[in-house]
Amino acid sequence: MPTIRTLPPQLINQIAAGEVVERPASVVKELLENSLDAGARRIDVDVERGGTKLIRIRDDGVGIGRDQLVLALSRHATSKIASLDDLEAVGTMGFRGEALPSIASVSRLDLVSRTAQEGHGWRVSADGSDHIDAPQPAAHATGTTVEIHDLFYNVPARRKFLRTEKTEFGHVEHMLRRMALAHGEVALRLQHNGRTVLDLAAGEEGFSAQRLRSLLGDGFMDASLILDQTAVGLRLAGWIAQPAFARSQADMQFFYVNGRLVRDKLVTHAVRQSYQDVLHHGRHPAYVLFLQVPPRQVDVNVHPAKQEVRFREGRQVHDFIFRTLHRRLAGGARSDADALDGGRSGVPSDADADADNRVPAQASPMSLSDAREPPVAERPAGTSTYPMPGRLPLRAGDGRGAYAAAFDFQRPGAISGDVMASPAMAMPTADDDQEIPPLGFAIGQLSGVYVLAQAEDGLVIVDMHAAHERIGYERLKQSATSGALRRQPLLVPVVVHVSTVEADLAEHHASVMERLGLVVGRLGEGKLAVREIPALLQGSDPERLLRDVLADLGSGGVTAEGLTGRQPADGAGDGVDAGIGDGAGDGVGSERVLGEINAVLSTMACHGAVRANRRLTIAEMNALLRDMERTERADQCNHGRPTWIKLSQRQLDGLFMRGR
Repeated sequence: MPTIRTLPPQLINQIAAGEVVERPASVVKELLENSLDAGARRIDVDVERGGTKLIRIRDDGVGIGRDQLVLALSRHATSKIASLDDLEAVGTMGFRGEALPSIASVSRLDLVSRTAQEGHGWRVSADGSDHIDAPQPAAHATGTTVEIHDLFYNVPARRKFLRTEKTEFGHVEHMLRRMALAHGEVALRLQHNGRTVLDLAAGEEGFSAQRLRSLLGDGFMDASLILDQTAVGLRLAGWIAQPAFARSQADMQFFYVNGRLVRDKLVTHAVRQSYQDVLHHGRHPAYVLFLQVPPRQVDVNVHPAKQEVRFREGRQVHDFIFRTLHRRLAGGARSDADALDGGRSGVPSDADADADNRVPAQASPMSLSDAREPPVAERPAGTSTYPMPGRLPLRAGDGRGAYAAAFDFQRPGAISGDVMASPAMAMPTADDDQEIPPLGFAIGQLSGVYVLAQAEDGLVIVDMHAAHERIGYERLKQSATSGALRRQPLLVPVVVHVSTVEADLAEHHASVMERLGLVVGRLGEGKLAVREIPALLQGSDPERLLRDVLADLGSGGVTAEGLTGRQPADGAGDGVDAGIGDGAGDGVGSERVLGEINAVLSTMACHGAVRANRRLTIAEMNALLRDMERTERADQCNHGRPTWIKLSQRQLDGLFMRGR
């Protein structure tokens, strides 16, 4: 056996470099974090040959004094922590004192710095060996410049693993963009081979919408929902893209904890759960989120490159993120004002629930034909609706100044005194104190598919089938979860001929279908009888409904236990918590069950939704608009497509060049 011996310092640093310095982008990240910790307000990054030949980072921070320059290149030397208490409440980007000595051990490094108290700067150099020369005078403004030449020149095995110049610089640029999103107050410039690639001016303090627009583009900003919520000592702020902006890859997901970009399974799971009901399969949400946590509630010392964190109250953090995003997505684009209150919790209070319960609800969304005289029904207990600015408990056709225009208004001479005298056809006047709801009032129907409505600030176009389907889906989910899904017996049972496999499937899942409001009996080897259907789906085709539900059930995963959100009896699934470690989430098995149940309910809702080319009355259109305003996630259909868009008055004027 070889004898045990202490490794030489240089070898220790090179081993540490294997953890900290993976590629040129890793070097840039570590040095940028040091500059940010030094209070820099401008950072210039110059790179040559993707960073393999030269990396130069210059900042205007506080600088390093002459007597500390050599110490700065010593292993485990830092100004950021001094005791265990400091380690448990780290508030800086870096803290372990490994980056500079590790980088110096695998490159030729020059460090020049000056503090405000010194008349000039000082320079130290390292060449990958143990020896560091004494500081030498150098001309330099207040701040620090670090130059890295010939990365991995003395570790050829590591150099062979580097990719092409273009690839390595791509990693550098991507990393710098990610860090720039969280530090809008810092001016950043990136040059590659003498060519300026990024030049970001300093903006507002903290996360900046201006910086976000310049880095992610107008498309993300136009499709994003802004949020800023605080609860239980946590604050979550930022932007989440609406489901219609979903991506084919997870390339636009940025999550920061106390300003530090991290990749965390708990966070990813919470975000995925909040989007679980509004995305196409295989699509990924886009977001830029900033979570502020008390430093003692998060451990940043769990990964050599500081890319992961561990929360002391993981369940609390998970639930806060999920509830905040879930509530924000439920409010949609019509509730930006409420999303910025800064003091509301992501968890609705009892007072909020009581207030919501007092708002009159519309008639059943599955029966628009009754909208001419819709009954005022009290909202079922437990219904949660995101507060809507200007939302009114107004029923269509009640004569309170609502628009009720029809195509007759477009025909010359059609507006007679008798027509205008009708309360239902009255147009609002300047004396009316009636506010216009967020989605406005219907003015007509286009191509049998779209409802046109005049809002206070423009034209709203609604996909009536998609919107109606979302409304029915949300109510079916609520009823199924609470066990209050009412069934409607059929006067004459509908006999459906199916295969033996489908008949066995229906018999096996009889209790599940009954909980979903579908009562089916088996009459023979390949014959089923539909006896009851959900009351919300009255008027739909029972045979077609049964066949589609059986197709969904055949995909597997639906159990009676899953209807109440309980874990399957056999504990199926590998458990989300395997990657989280603190019990957050209900497990993959439970999540898969809920997903399958929601798929069945989505199919059922589609059957009850109004079909294309059906002519709706103005009252029916207004009933649909009011239901959309009261329904969570009404901005997108069950598959993530938008249900409505708005053309502002300015956009309409621009189309016709008015006001120019």
